[in-house]
Amino acid sequence: MSYLKFLNLAQAIRSLPSFPSMDSCEEVLLNTLARKWDAGQQVTVVEAMNMLPDTSPSTVHRRLKTLRKKKFIALEGDQIDNRIKYVIATPLSKKYFSKMEECLVKAVG
Repeated sequence: MSYLKFLNLAQAIRSLPSFPSMDSCEEVLLNTLARKWDAGQQVTVVEAMNMLPDTSPSTVHRRLKTLRKKKFIALEGDQIDNRIKYVIATPLSKKYFSKMEECLVKAVG
C-alpha cells in the first residue's frame, strides 16, 4: 500500500538528526501554515493562533514559540504596522517539506 509506505518513509525523515523532533500539534500547525504559504497567503501570529479549532490559542502560541526555537518558522514584522508579525517559512521548514515530498514520490512511484 502506497499510503503505508509513505507513512514509514515520513517517519524515517522525522527521525533524522537534521530535523528537530515535533509533537503532533507542532506538525499539524506547521502543515496548516504550509498550506496557507503555498496558496500565497501571509499569516499573522494572531491568525495562526486561531487556525486549529480544536486547540486553544494559547497552546498554539506556545507551539509557535517552540517551532520558532527549533527554527522551523520565523517572525517578520509588518512594514507599516510594527505590532503585526507574520509567521514565515525558514530554510529548515522548506527542507522538511521537500524531504516529505520525496517520501510521497517514492511511495507512489
